[in-house]
Amino acid sequence: MKKPLLLCLLLSCPVLALAATLKTPLESIRAVDREGAGNEAATAAWQELTQADPATLPEVLAAMNGANPLAENWLRAAVGVIAERAVAAKKLPVAAVQAFLQDTKNSPAARVVAFDLIQQAEPALAEKITPGLLEDPSSELRRHPVSRLLETGDEALAQDKKDAAIAAYQQAMNSARDEDQIKDLAKKLKDLERPVDLPKHFGFIMDWKLIAPFTNVERQGFDTVFPPEKEINLDAVYPGKNADAKWTAFTSQDEYGMIDFNKPFTMLKEVTGYAYSEFDSAEERDAQIRLGCKNGWKVWLNGELLFARDEYHRGAKLDQYKLPVRLKKGKNAILVKCCQNEQTEQWTVEWQFQLRVCDATGTALVAKAKD
Repeated sequence: MKKPLLLCLLLSCPVLALAATLKTPLESIRAVDREGAGNEAATAAWQELTQADPATLPEVLAAMNGANPLAENWLRAAVGVIAERAVAAKKLPVAAVQAFLQDTKNSPAARVVAFDLIQQAEPALAEKITPGLLEDPSSELRRHPVSRLLETGDEALAQDKKDAAIAAYQQAMNSARDEDQIKDLAKKLKDLERPVDLPKHFGFIMDWKLIAPFTNVERQGFDTVFPPEKEINLDAVYPGKNADAKWTAFTSQDEYGMIDFNKPFTMLKEVTGYAYSEFDSAEERDAQIRLGCKNGWKVWLNGELLFARDEYHRGAKLDQYKLPVRLKKGKNAILVKCCQNEQTEQWTVEWQFQLRVCDATGTALVAKAKD
């Protein structure tokens, strides 16, 4: 009797056979969802998965592609258990894990785990790979070569080799995407009297037209459709809260692109403001609008509402919200609604936001220069 073709293939390829045995537990873990959905099955599957042969690690890593955050955490933990046993026995499939890392079609999170595995098993190989990650699509993987360049610059500076230090810092700055590293590099370059254009590096939009004050009494302004949501007429004047609402030009002087409504309109409370700008894209392309804001806000691109948050003064940070968008070639209209509430404590006076346009790696997109 002839054996089925699949069985023959499995018997002739042990790794493929091992991977096939993981299909069910991997599917069970990927099915886990919020509020406990699938947890019982995932727990049993995880126990089975952690006993898998180390040769199957690339398949387990691959299961992280497209997984939801909960499933991703389960899989990352399983990889850690399998890898710990593999490293101790010197059986980690380093070449296969390296191939997984170098395939940028795999998810950034899974590729970061793959690099960590190589660091555990073969630190010298990880060091050899590190410089090639300087322009990697994963900002987290870029941290390694940027850190090495920072160390190189520090060593050169300690030896009073300022030109070599500047070259290392500048190369690191060009590739850095994480705020902490960028701040560190910017300070080092400024201390060496080298100019640093942080708004350009991040891609902050600095020039806006602002209009206020519309009302936000009893926090009703968030859902109220004020005139700027219906049309953009920069010459228009509208009845506002205790004053006419009219457009005014505003250019941020903040290195991190903060657009502060308090500056042109003073520290008002229970008010709503809008900010309008245009981004001229050289081509149609995918992009991200990234926003930081501690007020109630909404963002539109070309008249389409992207996202909104109706909460106040719970903290703000760079890239707090990442909004995937499709830019059209030419002018793209960006409208931000920013609501201020009734709280009067000192820590509630901020009425502001920061917004930048970048690609999925956090690399700034530069608008076409105006004619």
